[in-house]
Amino acid sequence: MVDLVSASRESIPIFPMAEQRIIAAIDLGTNSLHMVIVRIEPTLPAFSIIAREKETVRLGDRDLTTGNLKPEIMERAIATLRRFQEVAKTFNVETTIAVATSATREAPNGKDFLHDIEVQLGLKVDLISGQEEARRIYLGVLSGMEFNNQAHTIIDIGGGSTEIILGDSHEERTLTSTKIGAVRLTSELITTDPISTHEFEYLQAYVRGMLERSVEQVVANYQFGESPRLVGTSGTIETIAAIHAREHLGFIPSTLNGYQFPLRDLRELVDRLRHRNNIERAAIPGMPEKRSEVILAGAVVLQEAMTLLSAEFITVCERSLREGVIVDWMLTHGLIEDRLRYQGSVRQRSVLRTAKKYHTNLQHSDRVANFALSIFDQTQATLHNWEPECRQLLWAAAILHNCGHYVSHSAHHKHSYYLVRNSELLGYTETEIEIIANIARYHRKSPPKKKHENYRNLVNKEHRLMVNHLSAILRLATALDRRQIGAISRIQCDYNPQEKSFKLRVYPTYPNDDCSLELWSLDYSKEVFETEFNLKVSVVFEPTIVTVS
Repeated sequence: MVDLVSASRESIPIFPMAEQRIIAAIDLGTNSLHMVIVRIEPTLPAFSIIAREKETVRLGDRDLTTGNLKPEIMERAIATLRRFQEVAKTFNVETTIAVATSATREAPNGKDFLHDIEVQLGLKVDLISGQEEARRIYLGVLSGMEFNNQAHTIIDIGGGSTEIILGDSHEERTLTSTKIGAVRLTSELITTDPISTHEFEYLQAYVRGMLERSVEQVVANYQFGESPRLVGTSGTIETIAAIHAREHLGFIPSTLNGYQFPLRDLRELVDRLRHRNNIERAAIPGMPEKRSEVILAGAVVLQEAMTLLSAEFITVCERSLREGVIVDWMLTHGLIEDRLRYQGSVRQRSVLRTAKKYHTNLQHSDRVANFALSIFDQTQATLHNWEPECRQLLWAAAILHNCGHYVSHSAHHKHSYYLVRNSELLGYTETEIEIIANIARYHRKSPPKKKHENYRNLVNKEHRLMVNHLSAILRLATALDRRQIGAISRIQCDYNPQEKSFKLRVYPTYPNDDCSLELWSLDYSKEVFETEFNLKVSVVFEPTIVTVS
């Protein structure tokens, strides 16, 4: 197999261990936009939070007819992000990592919104799947709480989705994401204030029904005799903890990290909240501004989750997605050496798991991936200048290019696109998954065309060019293993920029094999490569010379 971890480490700069770095992470949530600024201590490695910013924008308040994000809310979000950038400058932030979750993910105009942000602010925002969101939440909690090698169940109640995760000190075991959140439930299911008995009972039943599958997945992965501790993150749970602390301690602690409250007290609070209107809820000591509008729905989600998990207590962790984004960045940049949670390893395992799921011939895929990476490396800085991160996307597409055979041999390249696009590959953003799926889609038949819907999903011109180049490389790589028997042992690429000629020297594995089918396939496939890179390809067969002693 291709050692993606080793390949990744070769291309990742390792910074001087004494150097401190200041990084910002932004989370475009359904309810609020958050930013955390941290100082990374590479010698530990660890980070300390030096600033937090939050603005309630309500991206989840979408157009009920079209599902689109509303123009005025998008404008408010961009204004908030601009303010975040100004704050980041005052702290000399060197890098800002931003992610968007369910509201943007589900809105038909979500990608256009992110494109507008990049154009207006120069800020790239990564769209992440529900499972990827859950994985980064796990990393965030792990950075702020000692697990002591024990299993923990984590629940994060957002505005549009709820993540339930099972993990321990070494890895995440189960990642789930359900489309229920405080903002979504409030806007879709609550029309009365105070909530009517009928609506409240329906809300409870709906939430329980939606959570059952996630809870079943989590519980199914408990090991014999385990009783995992329940950890809660996010605004809803922190608000409930603050109200509970004020009522039971007489004050709100300076940090809620590690604060516990029982299910019985939560049930009593839910009962109080359901009988009060918004003004009365807002007057509860410890209730943050604007949280009163959505707190009931969020509290019901937590109550039903704890009931289904048979959890009598929950412990608060103040670190979550934003901190997980920081940890993920540290992993990808070689600042954390733990290979169990190393980004490259996460990506590799996820891709190989998907390949096995669709019964892909991994030996063939691995040979194709090796050829594709060899061409990529040999043409770096001559035919292209794509970054090492693009190399990883090419590897993933090469491993998965044939998974469409699982559906049908006919037009399997189109099926590959669909299967990859909907596989929720861990460690990748939604944009990266879209790129991988498109590269796999164009390993044969028609080259990329603007009339293709999947190609139009790539709104960024640079991403389209990346797909054009990398899929052309993948075409040659698949041709090199046409019979899927490893007939070609290695290749050598020679490019003459003056003549715009490209020689592909092919070395056979077996002395008596003329590799005629591979050579024919290369001749058939090279046209797209020639067009993309504006050159002429000639294939040179270098037969093995057998000496007789």
